Amino acid sequence: MVYQVVVTRGYAQPDGSTVFGDIGLSRLTDAGLAWRVLEEEVEEVRADQLEGADAVLVLGPERVTEASIPASGRLRHIARFGAGFDAVDTDACTRRGVLVTNTPDAVRRPVADSVVALLYALSHHLVVKDRLVREGRWAERARWRGSGLTGATAGIVGLGGIGLETARRLRAQGLRVLGYNRGDRGREAADIGIELRPLDEVLAASDYVIVTVAANPGTRHFIGERELALMRPTARLINVSRGVVVDEEALVARLSDGRLAGAGLDVFTEEPLTADSPLTALDNVVLAPHSLCWTDQYTAAVSASVTASLIAVSHGRQPRETVNGPFPAGTWPGTRACGGNEDERDRT
Repeated sequence: MVYQVVVTRGYAQPDGSTVFGDIGLSRLTDAGLAWRVLEEEVEEVRADQLEGADAVLVLGPERVTEASIPASGRLRHIARFGAGFDAVDTDACTRRGVLVTNTPDAVRRPVADSVVALLYALSHHLVVKDRLVREGRWAERARWRGSGLTGATAGIVGLGGIGLETARRLRAQGLRVLGYNRGDRGREAADIGIELRPLDEVLAASDYVIVTVAANPGTRHFIGERELALMRPTARLINVSRGVVVDEEALVARLSDGRLAGAGLDVFTEEPLTADSPLTALDNVVLAPHSLCWTDQYTAAVSASVTASLIAVSHGRQPRETVNGPFPAGTWPGTRACGGNEDERDRT
């Protein structure tokens, strides 16, 4: 029986072309797997769309819930194109014997680069200065003197892979870096030169607060009114996590009345962000459409990672990056493939 991979439609066309460019679906074909793109775009994947599928490649924000899993028991793998998996019910997948994977290693450098881009754009008022030139308002340039980064302090909230990679870049540029993480990151922080502090201290002492914490029910509005109030009026906030991690309404209020100097946002509570959002009218905000990290290198790295995971599971091997589990003995999804060894970890 040919191993069948379904690709969600949100970011893909029927021929396999995507908003990211070529994501290497030919690698699946070369490995003996078959793939097809869903005929319709949906917010939540339906079980009837996955009948006969062994795996799902989730390209966009589509939700995968327990109701998405067909009763046949054939589905064994959900592969996320990217690091975030907050739209996938991982507990339900574990109960139903479905492996969930993502591509955290592949996105770390591109997202860290996007943080640096936002930081520089904010410190130099880049968006406003571009507008001054385009609109013939050259005489107003004196109003928009930037903030030098020498001796500046960046506080990173969430020291996962992206947070640590961001810290490496900022330390290399001479910034002082404070960090907060709910789990132990002492060794990694020491190696990079991150000063670990409680969250409140990070917020109060930083010129730039960078949010890279993972999105889950426990981090909704993790940066809320109380946390924003701890930040200096001269400070700026950068969010590349998920929009729901920051209380957007509270953030707009502080940006509007000068209690916060600026923000760089690549994610929003509701996406796409509407053109009439209060954020679009603020000069002290840099906005990106949840795609700032989308580069040719991003596509190449994530594509290689996600297709490797799909191929590994199809051959009964455990891929590099797994999100859920452990599975009860004898129910690891790979044992339903081609008789692979549960302890064999894919190194392709």
